[in-house]
Amino acid sequence: MRKVKYGSTFIEYSFHENDSLKSHYITVEKNIGVILKGKAIPVEKSDKLILKKARWILDKLDLVSVKEDEKIVTGSRIPYLGRSYYVEVSVQKELKELQIEFNHSKFSILLPSSEVSQSEIKSSIEKFYQERAVEKITPRVKKLAKQTKLEFDGLRFRKLEKSWGNCSGKNIITINPAAVKLPYSLIDYLIVHELCHTKVKDHSKQFWAELSTHVPNWKELNERVERVKE
Repeated sequence: MRKVKYGSTFIEYSFHENDSLKSHYITVEKNIGVILKGKAIPVEKSDKLILKKARWILDKLDLVSVKEDEKIVTGSRIPYLGRSYYVEVSVQKELKELQIEFNHSKFSILLPSSEVSQSEIKSSIEKFYQERAVEKITPRVKKLAKQTKLEFDGLRFRKLEKSWGNCSGKNIITINPAAVKLPYSLIDYLIVHELCHTKVKDHSKQFWAELSTHVPNWKELNERVERVKE
């Protein structure tokens, strides 16, 4: 295990040698940590590659550390648009219902009573994701459809158990609201991926060829998306 210092924080990482890779790639995997993959290079060079992506690595470490079954209390972290934000929970008895506020630096969860259950809190967070997904992702779908000249016939946001999105035979695109947890670079990749399915329905060579014309680095982005699933 290698270690590099970024500010006052140490980032530990492992190096996986792979001579078949043309470039070096960094992944952050749940329960495993930071991995640098690529051809063999001196430690000094690998340290520099980690430092170059240090901010992203720290954000991703926060993101993958969030567990679905953890209680939401003051000090918890909630993932949103590629970052993991501090949570402050407080009781305000003048309120009639639970409220969630986000000020771009933290989440404030305001409870009308200390008797509010964790299921109610998590349900409200899911509602927040649903609303923000519609707000943030809808205009990006329209913009990317125009850029790629790939037309779709409808857009829906619905919780999906095992995927970030899909495209129906009638070119209706469905996006998992949980996608709003991801950074915009991955959200845009997911959108273009589904837009390409309006032209090629399966994951054949033709599909990946179509995707590569719009997203040349799709392999890297696809790997990052798959890592988030874990």
